[in-house]
Amino acid sequence: MALKFSTLTRTNARKLKAGEKLQEHGITFERLSNGDGRYSVNIMVDGQRIHRVIGKESDGVTREQAEQFVEQARTDARQGRLNLPKGRKVVLGFTQAAEKYLEKLEEEGGKNLPKKRHQLRVHLSGFFKDKPLAAITSFEVERYKKARLESGAKPGTVNRELADLSHLFTKAVEWKWLDHKPAQIKRLKEGNARITYLTTDQIDRLLEAARYDQNPYIYPFIVIGLETSMRKMEILSIRLEHIDVARRIIYIPKAKAGAREQPMTQNLAKFLSGYLESAHQSQEWLFPADSKAGHTISIEKPFRRVVQAADLDVEQVVRHTLRHTAITHLVQAGVDLPTVQRISGHKTLQMVVRYSHQNGEHIGAAMDKLQERYRKNS
Repeated sequence: MALKFSTLTRTNARKLKAGEKLQEHGITFERLSNGDGRYSVNIMVDGQRIHRVIGKESDGVTREQAEQFVEQARTDARQGRLNLPKGRKVVLGFTQAAEKYLEKLEEEGGKNLPKKRHQLRVHLSGFFKDKPLAAITSFEVERYKKARLESGAKPGTVNRELADLSHLFTKAVEWKWLDHKPAQIKRLKEGNARITYLTTDQIDRLLEAARYDQNPYIYPFIVIGLETSMRKMEILSIRLEHIDVARRIIYIPKAKAGAREQPMTQNLAKFLSGYLESAHQSQEWLFPADSKAGHTISIEKPFRRVVQAADLDVEQVVRHTLRHTAITHLVQAGVDLPTVQRISGHKTLQMVVRYSHQNGEHIGAAMDKLQERYRKNS
């Protein structure tokens, strides 16, 4: 039900002089000495006093935003408590939760722990401090983003910190600290260009999200895509008899440019050998399904779900991004383009050149090698 205001109305707010205030329903509007107006909130929620400055009129803040903050705080208090037996209510502060999260990740063999420790302890814990984990709303996350940008942090840096925050929320739900994620986290735009390939950090996040997804096929689908550069239907229509782990190839009878043998990494060969050993004698397809084709046809829905869980943009990261990623990293690793063409199955070399991304770091590394050769010869 919407709040009804008789005191804190737009008309009354416009009449205020410098230093005067209006208060109603826990929301305060104050006219500042420079003529600007400032909204703040002072309410009791779940036995806890919440006093927050929402913002100024000059920043576009309105009374409606203050109302939204109040409603969100009360909703989170009702739904976001720790998942504990009735009669027990434990408030886990953010700093404490962050430390417990780091400890458990280390026990599980988590990746990028040094970077996560720095981002959590220096930036995220420094901002959220001992605020209850379940009380961190989307509004609070937006405040964090604004504060970091105003401090000079780049959007990409802030996005990596937000990824750690989102992962903490995900693990908190998995470990039964929370019933659900308390806030929706939106990434900052890092540019207008479409993401053509994933960084190693983004790959790690995508694989981790896929590993915990409910669909049993999405993780092997992504692993194969990243470690072969195969197209969607080439992956989904793999027959077990076409997998040769000894030679590290997958035979593709109906590839886009004709039948070919797809090379694979040693890691993928080891991964697939486990599938072959556990497969039923009558199993024909790697991704079997009760369909006319006999195998899975669509993987879009679980893929989008995993991309979103990895805090990546579902509009930018699509299934074909896996192919782009594999080919781009081959080029940036210094693999010659004819060899890349052999691996990717492109019909012409010119089609491979598009993946070289001339602004990539490998270009600078190549020029360094040229410089070193000249200096050595001289």
